[in-house]
Amino acid sequence: MRVLFWYCDRFDWTPAIKTLPEVPDAEPAENRDAVVAFVHIEPQDVQDDSTAETKLVKNAKWLARKWEITRVVLHSFTHLGQEKADPAEARALLDRSQKRLQNAGYSVDQTPYGYFLDLAIKAPGHPLARIYKEF
Repeated sequence: MRVLFWYCDRFDWTPAIKTLPEVPDAEPAENRDAVVAFVHIEPQDVQDDSTAETKLVKNAKWLARKWEITRVVLHSFTHLGQEKADPAEARALLDRSQKRLQNAGYSVDQTPYGYFLDLAIKAPGHPLARIYKEF
């Protein structure tokens, strides 16, 4: 798994192009003061013995605590590596991660899965505003 974490003052999206025909129609959304995880899920990340999901959750919580916020956005972003997990398995991993974060008291959204999105991002120039991790 490869993740580019951003702290965003603003992270808004509008669905632009549907890439998976089976996904439901999506709506635009606005988010303020959020940790946004651009997540690239690889085939080994969805295997039973993978620790990637746990590391994603722990790192998102760590960064949110650093910024003293409870808002997290999970964004499927399959552009950080060559190999990609099966879309259904990747989506399931993101859904489990969302539930785990919510159970820990975080407010969590996912960007619409299976879409290219128009994004509006406002992020501060701070060392903890952009962090890249490979698990």
